[in-house]
Amino acid sequence: MTLTFEVDPTVGPALRDGVLSLWADVSNAGGAVGFVPPVTPDEIRPALLKHLVAMDRGDTRLLVGRDVDGEIAATAFFTFNTHPLMTHWVWLYTVMVHPRHQGKGYGGDLMAAVEHTARTAEGFEAIEAIRLTCRGGTGVDRFYARSGYKEVGRVPDAIRVAPGDDRDDIIMLLPLN
Repeated sequence: MTLTFEVDPTVGPALRDGVLSLWADVSNAGGAVGFVPPVTPDEIRPALLKHLVAMDRGDTRLLVGRDVDGEIAATAFFTFNTHPLMTHWVWLYTVMVHPRHQGKGYGGDLMAAVEHTARTAEGFEAIEAIRLTCRGGTGVDRFYARSGYKEVGRVPDAIRVAPGDDRDDIIMLLPLN
């Protein structure tokens, strides 16, 4: 089984609730997606609303992966740069695969879909690279490296997970040309 990917899905209650549920489940399983467990969908809602508002403005695009039951199982948000000297690359945020699907290769499938979207989707014609950051100490940087991303920078102790638990902010880049 694989995931079915869709760029720019219709935003409605089902999508919103599905992403909120995914985000909470990933966070509570220890995923480094902006929150520290325990967290509820209501606590995540303001962050999702920021993404949705940016989508409405056209600054952000959503790639969603659905499992065989049609449930949202994976996401990645592309954010276009508004700075005129940086419009040739996009940020990638909130890259998630549901914990129940871990170990099935869906993370690799998601990253392949991310790259395919950036190379082929309408509106991405001028994009030459994808940039993301990830939390050090989780091993996720090795995952991104397997998908072709290279570490291009690191800010030591930039992320405070808890008092006395600071992590590096790792900057990674995937050139598309």
